[in-house]
Amino acid sequence: MGVATTTVRAVNALTARWAGVSEGSTAFSAAGVWPLLAHLADGAEGAARAELAEALGLPAGQAAGAARELLVAMRAMRGLDTALGLWTKRTLELREAWAAGLPADAHGVLTGEPEPDQRALDAWTVNRTGGLIDRMPVTLTEDTEMVLASALAMRTQWLSPFHETILDTGYAPWATTPRLGLSRSSTVLDRVGVADTPGGCVTELKVLGSNALDVHLLLGEEGMTRGQVLGAGVDILAGRCSVLPGPRLPYGSVGPGLGVEKVRCVRPQPPSLHVTTVAYTMNASHDLLKLHQLFGLTTARDTSRGHFPGISDSPLAIESAEQNTMAKFGALGFEAAAVTAFAAAAGGVPETRYVTTRINAAFDRPFGFLALHRHTRLVLMAGWVTDPLPYPEDDWEDEWEDER
Repeated sequence: MGVATTTVRAVNALTARWAGVSEGSTAFSAAGVWPLLAHLADGAEGAARAELAEALGLPAGQAAGAARELLVAMRAMRGLDTALGLWTKRTLELREAWAAGLPADAHGVLTGEPEPDQRALDAWTVNRTGGLIDRMPVTLTEDTEMVLASALAMRTQWLSPFHETILDTGYAPWATTPRLGLSRSSTVLDRVGVADTPGGCVTELKVLGSNALDVHLLLGEEGMTRGQVLGAGVDILAGRCSVLPGPRLPYGSVGPGLGVEKVRCVRPQPPSLHVTTVAYTMNASHDLLKLHQLFGLTTARDTSRGHFPGISDSPLAIESAEQNTMAKFGALGFEAAAVTAFAAAAGGVPETRYVTTRINAAFDRPFGFLALHRHTRLVLMAGWVTDPLPYPEDDWEDEWEDER
């Protein structure tokens, strides 16, 4: 797909670090932030350049080239739409070498009037995400000289769809209200496995999409933090954690939410994998400047002076940096989007003769997910599920009446 392993690992490492400081039910995209940080690093100097390079995990001199390579590779991925945009005031003169590193159609103009400029940026957002996100996450002021933004939208359909059902769970917060559960069965046992990580055991389930965009569900031992669980998922992708796959699992309770049992049956049956999880939809907003150390923006946010002479002779500093995301996991597929923007300002039982093996995997309490490209293992979106969708009230009442 044309993207270097070092770049993929750098983006995924940012995903893992971001997971360690995230809170609540959330979704976030380091893949949406990383190219912007790379282009900023390319034009930065001094402490700002060093901090951005540390956040990127690559030398600043290599960052812009890696970002261009990454964006080209992402555009070639089926089911994924990506874009990068730059808007500047007419009075801001960019250095040709820096501007030449951006896509040819990326450059737009800011009028200096916040309201019409915001409408134009919002229209770009809607167009680039197919309507999944409707607002550019940027706060424009009369002092805004430049906006650098990225958009990412992914859609996939499951190779094997789920069936909707009422979730049966012992996790009290989810049991108080009927939740929209998803279930499916298959004979492909290696979709599930258990990883032994420094923080504890993590159960991984691979949900494969039809266009090589997959979602990996990750359930950790009770007491593990989201940072440990999602970090383990990134380590699994990088081959730093060994995974015991479904066909090799022993009988018994073998991992979080995972059990293997012998089941008697009337006729010969192959071993099977039975999965239970939940449907979820989430929207999240992130103020990246609140996490300025994570993103290498500590010095760059100092508006008392400029930090990007490689971008323009005019002094520039980061006045805002935000990301809006959405993610939806359902019976038939998954879709997610992220828009990231940086604004720069001046300063009954028959006989059972046979036995088969059955693996049961239940993601019925808070868990993490990584949405990724199967072949490059690039994580496009990550998140933590704490509030699944409720089961539709009318359907729940009908089902309850049927059971009566």
